[in-house]
Amino acid sequence: MPAFDWDADLPDATRDTLIEKIASRVVQLGMAAPAVLVLEMHKPLAFLASQSLLLGSGLLAPIFGPQNVQQYVRLLESRENIERVIQRIEELHAAGLTPAPRPNGQE
Repeated sequence: MPAFDWDADLPDATRDTLIEKIASRVVQLGMAAPAVLVLEMHKPLAFLASQSLLLGSGLLAPIFGPQNVQQYVRLLESRENIERVIQRIEELHAAGLTPAPRPNGQE
């Protein structure tokens, strides 16, 4: 089994898959506006957030898997990726992706 490489770059296809996953979940939960607001406010801190994830990887990797942690670290390293997430959330929200129904008919 090859050793896991923490320094590997995030391929564009993987980046786009992660962005789609995040954006679609946010819109399904009906949290598009708050998510965009939080992401816009914290865009300058994206690199710091990625490094915090890297620092906490010793605790997070056994739970979420080292590859998943590494992918999110690489995604957050760049402000451009945060902007891509924001744009995708806005696109999905404008397209009318409806929130997921709540269990037991709760509103």
